[in-house]
Amino acid sequence: MIVLCVTSFSANAVEVLPMRDRAAFIDDILAKRVDQLLPKLMNEHKLDMWVIISREYNEDPVIKTLLPATWISARRTTILVFARKNDGTIGAHAIAPYNVGHAFEKAWDKTTQPNQWLALNALIERYQPNSIGINQSEHWAHADGLVATDKDNLLAHLPKKYKSKIVSAEPVAIGWLEQRIPEEIAVYKDIVKLAHSIIAEAFSNKVITPEQTTTDDVVWWLRERVVELKLQTWFHPTVSIQRGGDVNLEHGSDLSHGDETQVILPGDLLHVDFGISYLRLNTDTQQHAYVLKPGETEAPQYLQKALLSGNQLQDVFTGQFAQGLTGNQVLARSRHLAISQGLTPTIYTHPLGYHGHGAGTTLGMWDSQEGVPGDGDYPLHLNTAYAIELNNAIFIDAWNKDIRIMLEEDAIFDQSGVWYLNGRQTELLLIKPVKS
Repeated sequence: MIVLCVTSFSANAVEVLPMRDRAAFIDDILAKRVDQLLPKLMNEHKLDMWVIISREYNEDPVIKTLLPATWISARRTTILVFARKNDGTIGAHAIAPYNVGHAFEKAWDKTTQPNQWLALNALIERYQPNSIGINQSEHWAHADGLVATDKDNLLAHLPKKYKSKIVSAEPVAIGWLEQRIPEEIAVYKDIVKLAHSIIAEAFSNKVITPEQTTTDDVVWWLRERVVELKLQTWFHPTVSIQRGGDVNLEHGSDLSHGDETQVILPGDLLHVDFGISYLRLNTDTQQHAYVLKPGETEAPQYLQKALLSGNQLQDVFTGQFAQGLTGNQVLARSRHLAISQGLTPTIYTHPLGYHGHGAGTTLGMWDSQEGVPGDGDYPLHLNTAYAIELNNAIFIDAWNKDIRIMLEEDAIFDQSGVWYLNGRQTELLLIKPVKS
């Protein structure tokens, strides 16, 4: 197994793999997931066969997590089939014009059977499944990737006796996307550490000169830094300011990511929302920094106390996680407990993994604090990752206004509970004033 150790460049001692080693790592993880995770999911949900169909340039979100690292996207029409065997193991097959890496057995010889759909039928007849799952889902776009034309082609060629066996593969597709195997969790720690190190660099005097640097300057520095490290962002970062003397906080106004650019000044409370994509996994982090005024060596106690109120809300919230509870249940319990402790919570946590806003249990949205129909009714499963995203509003006497401590840290939920992949912010990052 490849580990994060060979590279000619790094960020604060977190090694970044060369592209060839990344591909080897991704393919190794894919093979392990097919062997370890997929049998569990298909047996648990009693799905005999899972058929994933995708055409080049219109890729199913799930198929992009199953292709070899060197493929990048589907080719022509790519059909992947997973089938349960009598011994409980899974057969992985590719009905495609090219070999699909090492995880799939080639199941189409175009010279003997020119029709790709009839080749699929032959594989179906070989297994004679009682249920055939396809990627259709009402609540998750991630599991709704079968487009109308491909479904029409499937049904037009499928023998009549199998048409009644078509079902949604939603629970297996969501499980595949949301659950992490140990090897992924191990590397996820370093990926989040890497993201944290980039934020720490952005919120430092290396990047910020108070009274000169703008919030937009920091945003574009983040974009450039990610490119320098040969990584990607999955969304455009945001950097915003809260400061004394400004208009009072309006609900939701700081969550809509306005485009207003501001010059960073001493006394500002900065906020960043930033995420990277690496080894097919995504991070999503929000942290705060304080710009020291001349003569200050630390942030004011009222701001440090405000940050701790955000940590308190994190603890209340993650303490309610329990296998089998739905996102809406955890949300309601957390809000009730937080409010009873004098907090003013807004919780909008989401799954994290192959997608930044991942498939799985949704635990509130910033504008849906009473629960989220559909994916909020989905139960929590172990070995899943979340961006623990929330904020606590708190009144600052010195500023005569409310501010929000907006935090987002990446975590794993397993048998031990919720734990952060690289810790969490418990102290404000500090930016020194301009020397006179």
